[in-house]
Amino acid sequence: QMCEKFTVCQNSMEMLLRNNLNLPKVTEEDGDFLTFLSFQDKCLRKISSGLYTFQTYLKYIQETFTSENQNVESLSYTTEHLARTIRRMVINPEEVIIPDAATKESLHTKLKSTKDWTEKITIHLILRDFTSFMEKTVRAVRYLKNTRSFS
Repeated sequence: QMCEKFTVCQNSMEMLLRNNLNLPKVTEEDGDFLTFLSFQDKCLRKISSGLYTFQTYLKYIQETFTSENQNVESLSYTTEHLARTIRRMVINPEEVIIPDAATKESLHTKLKSTKDWTEKITIHLILRDFTSFMEKTVRAVRYLKNTRSFS
């Protein structure tokens, strides 16, 4: 929808140049899925921390992309629920990094300082990276479900 409505597509050179958002990612360092058992706690911590971090980005999208407010609000709620659920699966839940209020406010202020065209690109980048993050999260959770008793 973003691509069609605002002409913000993945090939946009400006979009690539401005991607300094430092969005959460699950990388090979967090454990690949072939050796996942030995890395599962580290991976679950990373996933939960990333989901908590995405909350600030989703709040920004909700405030900015008002035509999709209800969808983003629902997405934000379910993301937070998933973050809490995965955090409970971690051996030591206190090791999950949850951004504090000052960090959230600083990031939110930075995001709000963007202007029209950059704002649309920012929303697109956040949604693209969130989708990628969720795809990896789903694979990790499915893997866990199939390899251990997991509810």
